Amino acid sequence: MADIFRLPSFHSLRFSSSLLTSFSSTFNYLQPALPPNQNYSNSDKKIYPLVYSSAGGVSRFAPMPRKQLLSLKVHAAIAETDQPKWWEKNAGPNMIDIHSTQEFLSALSQAGDRLVIVEFYGTWCASCRALFPKLCRTAEEHPEILFLKVNFDENKPMCKSLNVKVLPYFHFYRGAHGQLESFSCSLAKFQKIKDAIAMHSTAECGNGPAKSVGELTLESVSTPKDKPAGSA
Repeated sequence: MADIFRLPSFHSLRFSSSLLTSFSSTFNYLQPALPPNQNYSNSDKKIYPLVYSSAGGVSRFAPMPRKQLLSLKVHAAIAETDQPKWWEKNAGPNMIDIHSTQEFLSALSQAGDRLVIVEFYGTWCASCRALFPKLCRTAEEHPEILFLKVNFDENKPMCKSLNVKVLPYFHFYRGAHGQLESFSCSLAKFQKIKDAIAMHSTAECGNGPAKSVGELTLESVSTPKDKPAGSA
């Protein structure tokens, strides 16, 4: 149990004049912005946020002017804007962004016998965003595989010609030789991608002959007939 002490009443306390003078000087010292014996109205007072500083080996709090605070906020906003969007990040040289049908066909034709995995995604697609970090790690673990990223909104005619109706959606190709497999996939079903990689990781793999890219050409993607894609 805590001890209780009885303090003398306030009227019984006496202070010497030297003690009061010392206290007054100390109080004025603690208010550098307010010179002694000068009255300030509420409209004259400026309130600044305090910033911790340890310059010169002395720790103290110093007021920061409003203009400097606004400047810091602006620089922070610019730094945040400079950061790449989640879909702009790539795992390495084996992950490429596709911006047109021409780039897509060229990437497949130049891949030779290399396994190619194409991801169709949307910047607004929550499932695409959740799956993307794991896809990047998979690309880092398999530098022998070429990963192509196709933004659905930037390549709608091509995506619809390839019958892409849900996102994220994946195509597996053996270079320009044709399509091996296609399916939709979410983060919860990512094992599906790993299983497909294991199945198609060798040139001798496959369940029967590979499917071709079909009639996909620069001219064939101009008049798509399929409905817009949704989110898986």
